[in-house]
Amino acid sequence: MEHHFGQDTAPASGSFDKTRVLNVKPLRTLVPVFPSPSNPASSSNPQGGAPFVCVSPSGPFPSGVAPFYPFFISPESQRLSEQNVQTPTAQRVPAAPISTAVPINSFRTPTGAANGDVGSSRKKDGTGTGRSKRKPQKKAKAQQSGGSVSADVDPDAVAADILKSLNPMVFDVLNQPEGSRDSVAYTLMIYEVMRRKLGQIEDSNRAANSGAKRPDLKAGAIMMNKGIRTNSKKRIGLVPGVEIGDIFYFRFELCLVGLHAPSMAGIDYIGSKTSQEEEPLAVSIVSSGGYEDNVEDGDVLIYSGQGGVNRDKGASDQKLERGNLALEKSAHRGNEVRVIRGLRDVQHPTGKVYVYDGLYKIQDSWVEKAKSGFNVFKYKLVRLPGQPQAYMIWKSVQQWTEKSASRTGIILPDLTSGAEKVPVCLVNDVDTEKGPAHFTYIKDLKNLRPAAPVESSTGCSCVGGCQATNFDCPCIHKNGGYLPYSAASLLADLKSVIYECGPSCQCPPSCRNRVSQGGLKFRLEVYKTKNKGWGLRSWDAIRAGTFICEYAGEVINNARVEELGGDNEDDYIFDSTRIYQQLEVFPGDTEAPKIPSPLYISARAEGNVARFMNHSCSPNVLWRPVIRENKNESDLHIAFYAIRHIPPMMELTYDYGVVLPLKVGQRKKKCLCGSVKCRGYFC
Repeated sequence: MEHHFGQDTAPASGSFDKTRVLNVKPLRTLVPVFPSPSNPASSSNPQGGAPFVCVSPSGPFPSGVAPFYPFFISPESQRLSEQNVQTPTAQRVPAAPISTAVPINSFRTPTGAANGDVGSSRKKDGTGTGRSKRKPQKKAKAQQSGGSVSADVDPDAVAADILKSLNPMVFDVLNQPEGSRDSVAYTLMIYEVMRRKLGQIEDSNRAANSGAKRPDLKAGAIMMNKGIRTNSKKRIGLVPGVEIGDIFYFRFELCLVGLHAPSMAGIDYIGSKTSQEEEPLAVSIVSSGGYEDNVEDGDVLIYSGQGGVNRDKGASDQKLERGNLALEKSAHRGNEVRVIRGLRDVQHPTGKVYVYDGLYKIQDSWVEKAKSGFNVFKYKLVRLPGQPQAYMIWKSVQQWTEKSASRTGIILPDLTSGAEKVPVCLVNDVDTEKGPAHFTYIKDLKNLRPAAPVESSTGCSCVGGCQATNFDCPCIHKNGGYLPYSAASLLADLKSVIYECGPSCQCPPSCRNRVSQGGLKFRLEVYKTKNKGWGLRSWDAIRAGTFICEYAGEVINNARVEELGGDNEDDYIFDSTRIYQQLEVFPGDTEAPKIPSPLYISARAEGNVARFMNHSCSPNVLWRPVIRENKNESDLHIAFYAIRHIPPMMELTYDYGVVLPLKVGQRKKKCLCGSVKCRGYFC
């Protein structure tokens, strides 16, 4: 149901004149005071911008991570940070040490938290302050068992190795004064690689009874301190390189790309000069369910102010200060406010997905009593017309799922005829074509041949499933001492070959080292594109590093490839020998992954959803060879994973690669991917 709140609409029942409860203060009096036992005066230093509305900057932080902007920063470290952003890597000045007067707390993730939401999960100590006692940091210590090594690895050293492997052009892009689509993509990819690698290391070092650490905060802090970010200057309106509909799984991602600076507070604002005084103006808000917001209307958001009612102790009326004051001033000034909506993650229900829904304007504001009985501010924000759909796409998918609305253009409700656990619908809302050419749907490889003999082994004996801390597991040995997947089933690093448990292993199908063997988990649809034939996309958001599907079909030899690639024009052949550049950020990934023997798969007559993935010169999906041990041989499969976060209903594409050297007379196919980096052809 739509909500209409005009300027002259009477306040809701129980509300009253705001002037009776407002406590207006000039902006200069609103600078937060940070605790600093050794030098109380220093805590009043401004943070180089609008005050940051957040919990105390004493935490929560992971063990070993120093406070970072916007929690605490000195003018000198701010100057050095800005200098590093604009200076080539080799000439950068080391950041000045941050004051040790601000205590650093360890942080434990709430049970089941899959993403980066921060909750009140600090472990109580004997003082009742909610702070964890820090133990002295142990020196790096390696434990060897069966050839595997587990060590307390320094996060800065891990980050340094990742940054050394980057393509130098990445820093050239990040050093540009204005952000771009590339700078945003590079920043988020570096963050993802660093976060997942730190998580993989912590996972293998974690004792069975210890709580989960926060690699998302560690990775974010490292990148902030090193100036690896984009759009560092706050602004009103659109953020260069960030597109409406983009999704994020961690609040820190919003901060790194300049969409929303506070990593916890829901309102971001800047100071603006008007006449003789400076007043705050809101630049962005995050509506993620922490307050009593009304989010049912796709174009109207009723947003609750911050403070007071959500605190466990000392609940009180909200005051017109900080973020609330900024929203009130923006209502009078009429400036645009970016809105980020936090939604439930379907794949990890305890986590959140943050959707950038575009620009809104504040149309009205009032005060009313919340369920707690205390007064809260309410702001009515209306979405500006003419913007691409974002949140409404999620609403449409929800309605299709709940059957409250039908998906238009459906030809078949399940293209797989029950072969997959999750149905794949066939849709055409473009023209009258009734479907692709006939083929038989199969889930696996046909005529699978062993890739190559392997050293004698009977597989792992992990009856309950492989554990990251079991350094005797032979499957962990093959993957360099770590499990290749995180606890959330994400690809943990950029290894060119993945070794999964196979038929010889004693672990169950639910083992976390069998991710690509579980079939489809996303609600996919094969749909008719406007100019590229049939394509593939997902109803669900797909997180970076997530397994999507494998390439199923008939395994053929090179002679058969030559035959099918001639007169028959088989467009459904997967060729593992082609040259690819799947991740331009990392220049080492410019060739096909090294596998025991070439693999050719034809999905023309028999195949699965992978046969419908189109080529793109700027893909959002990559492939990796997956080797599963089968007695004394190895079975080779091709699995597809998300390169970056993919919003619902966005086409899934990968780079088909090229055959080198090009033969005389070899036919090149025109590329229609539409990317700004399109090569113009593929072959």
